[in-house]
Amino acid sequence: MFEFLRSLFTMETMQAILAFFEIFFVVYLVGYSSFLFISVLVGGNEIFEGTKKRRLRNEIHHDYYVPISVVVPAYNEEVTIVETIRSLLNLDYRIYEIIVVNDGSKDSTGELVAETFQLRQVDRPIRRQLPCGEVLSVWEGTGADQVPITLINKANGGKADSINAGINASQYPYFVCMDADSILQRDSLSMIAVPVLENQDVVAVGSMIRISNDCVFENGELVQLRLPKRLTPAFQVLEYERSFLASRILLDKFNANLIISGAFGLFKKEAVLHVGGYHAGCVGEDMELIMKLHSYYRANRLPYQIKYAYNAVCWTQAPERFRDLLKQRKRWHIGLMQSMLGHKSVITKGSYLYYLFYELLSPVIELLGLLVTFLAYVFGLLNLQHVIALLLIYALFGSMLTVISFVTRNYLSSIRVRPVDIVKAFLLCIPENVIIRFILAWTRILAVFFWRGKKTRWGEIKRKKIDYHEAA
Repeated sequence: MFEFLRSLFTMETMQAILAFFEIFFVVYLVGYSSFLFISVLVGGNEIFEGTKKRRLRNEIHHDYYVPISVVVPAYNEEVTIVETIRSLLNLDYRIYEIIVVNDGSKDSTGELVAETFQLRQVDRPIRRQLPCGEVLSVWEGTGADQVPITLINKANGGKADSINAGINASQYPYFVCMDADSILQRDSLSMIAVPVLENQDVVAVGSMIRISNDCVFENGELVQLRLPKRLTPAFQVLEYERSFLASRILLDKFNANLIISGAFGLFKKEAVLHVGGYHAGCVGEDMELIMKLHSYYRANRLPYQIKYAYNAVCWTQAPERFRDLLKQRKRWHIGLMQSMLGHKSVITKGSYLYYLFYELLSPVIELLGLLVTFLAYVFGLLNLQHVIALLLIYALFGSMLTVISFVTRNYLSSIRVRPVDIVKAFLLCIPENVIIRFILAWTRILAVFFWRGKKTRWGEIKRKKIDYHEAA
């Protein structure tokens, strides 16, 4: 095999190719490392300043609220849906409603919601402002503090279709979309609504997503933070802390965030109606909506902002099984590709190139680097010691930023982290940055070429019961 490869290129040609890629990869790695380092600094400083203001009581507290509809699309979520709704009923917010959209679940999701919260079936017409599947029945009732609860049973059409149905049924000018396996902190709605109160041009607000696996909650408050016992969700905790602390806070400074997680995001309903709502034919419906909002407001030269509220926290379940994690990342990368290729005008705008090179193309570039390294070895042009040293330095640098993000995020949030979890984070950061990242890069590439699933199909991931209880 080596002889065959040597026959394809002359030594001079191979040296020229390696020289080009050497410069490219140095620039690529230095660019990403610099971005990540600056992001962690900016993110840490932002959270530190916010924490200092709260501790010194240097924030303006107000009694102004924007009415919000909380839309919860659900498919086969009988394990988590009741705890999710109970957490929503404990929110510290004045005016909001809860809309659960049961998208043709095959389990008892709909029946469980109706029975637990004593809902009654009503004959209520729903205005179809956005396309969605057939509504089979509507149930209504009230929870604690007279918070309205609506259950919509509809024909199966996928997550995007379900959210559109929830928007159609909503009565307030702003809506929140969240997953049925998530828990909001008591002040999450208050925090995510702040950018809207500060600036009328805000059309969407993202939030901080954190992993809830093995954590304990009471009345919407985290009472015990634990790094998950299983390795798969533990790796994701480190990944989430690095991602949400770093890049999103920095990109927020430039109105350049292209992603608002489907687990928890706030939207101006009028703006979403203008762009036609969620696209049911896209795997990454949450990112595709943000791209549409960017494209619409830029094309029409309208003032707008898409903000990120790092102190609005949503706790969501991460896949417990590694094969579920791979399925999830396949869907995410397909959604990223569909969204970016469908809105090319957006990705040519300055900082949006970050998503092109360091998100969409990153797995291809990383694996290309391994291929070039292998060819250099075949032609005897590889200084193995230098390569190992470079990879080790890069791995240690990424691991250091990961641990800093994990410790900083929890310390500045006044959350006590057990010493055993800090030690565990240190031990897991290197395999997370090297081994897991490499496997996920392969997964993301294979997803592009071998995706055979239905585009509107829900991601089927095994759920775990949320450790949530109400104080006596």
